[in-house]
Amino acid sequence: MPLEGARGPLPVAQSQALLEHMASRGPDSGIFDEHLAREEAIVASPLATGNRVELLQDGPATYGAMLEAIRAARHHINLETYILDDDDVGRRFAQALVDKRREGVQVNLIRDSVGTLGTPAAFFEQLVASGIRVLEFNPVNPLTARGAWMLNQRDHRKLLIVDGRVAFLGGINFSSVYSGGSAGHGMQARPAGSLAWRDTDLQLHGPAVAELQKLFLATWSAQQGEPLPHADYLPPPEVAGDDVVRVIGSSPQEPYSLIYATLLSAIGSARTSVHLTNAYFAPDPQLLETLETAARRGVDVTLILPGQTDSWLVFHAGRGYYERLLRAGVKIHERRGAILHAKTALIDGVWSSVGSTNLDWRSFLHNHELNAVVLGTQFGRKVQAMFAADLAASEAITLERWQRRPLLLRLKEWFAGLWEYWL
Repeated sequence: MPLEGARGPLPVAQSQALLEHMASRGPDSGIFDEHLAREEAIVASPLATGNRVELLQDGPATYGAMLEAIRAARHHINLETYILDDDDVGRRFAQALVDKRREGVQVNLIRDSVGTLGTPAAFFEQLVASGIRVLEFNPVNPLTARGAWMLNQRDHRKLLIVDGRVAFLGGINFSSVYSGGSAGHGMQARPAGSLAWRDTDLQLHGPAVAELQKLFLATWSAQQGEPLPHADYLPPPEVAGDDVVRVIGSSPQEPYSLIYATLLSAIGSARTSVHLTNAYFAPDPQLLETLETAARRGVDVTLILPGQTDSWLVFHAGRGYYERLLRAGVKIHERRGAILHAKTALIDGVWSSVGSTNLDWRSFLHNHELNAVVLGTQFGRKVQAMFAADLAASEAITLERWQRRPLLLRLKEWFAGLWEYWL
């Protein structure tokens, strides 16, 4: 299968040689080959080589890298986000964007209408007044809707692209809840008594950035944003490293979620391990069955889920499936000391995914989501180290203990389960 390189599709022989080299770096080349073949059959987006992918943990590290990229912008900044709060973090980024606009850099912002519902209109009016183009995704107000009013379809993507050469994606919104890292190091002090938020992002350089740019521009067009002036949105890609990446965007307009189908396929073909960290866990029957089947055939299936949450209903809806999963041999751990908001996966040590997609009905049916899959053991080792650190900060949930949980918890699980399709 041809790979995409900096100058377009690689020759078949070169693609095959590169894939064989990547596979040879793992403990079992057959595992790598199988994941590659299954994913290729599902996702049409290209598998791009020549990338450099950096793993960013929590708000401080991510915000620092983002602000550095914004300050270095020369041509354009494209930002797509679910939440952009009018707080210390939001205002810091707003000022950075305004400063670049004053230097003549194009700034285009897509913000979800529901996610930014609590942000005052004056916050965005100031951005517009500075020359920044702001597009509200699926407005809550039907009088301002462009075309059909689709309140339930939300833009849950988090994406920043600078000059078409560097991009950031993952689970991190723009909010002061991320000011403190989950390890206790922050840009500023969190409110007294509050927990840090634990999240993950990626910073990408290389040809895969073009695929992210295309997704941003497609969303802008589909939402009927004003025509964007000419800019070098898709500069000639350059080789930045040796990471192989596939960008996967999903939307409710598609017959099925490509991210969901890819994840199910990867879990279904797992031979040794399935390590998932996710903030909102309200699985559908197919995902449940896939996890159980993998565990029963001897795969190490380990989930790190929240021990504390900002979403009461999703939290208890997911807990309603613990006993079933534990009986199948799935290991469940709840993260302590932080609000878990990360959405990551590592399968067989060679298939890694980081993005905005939760393991719930909303992400798979109603949201526009964005993930990146990174193939290979080199990046997989970084994700595994991160998973191990989170595991060390988590508490194991055993079947015996869970069966002794109080009646009140069972009632909460039952009630939350009634609503999980809409969560």
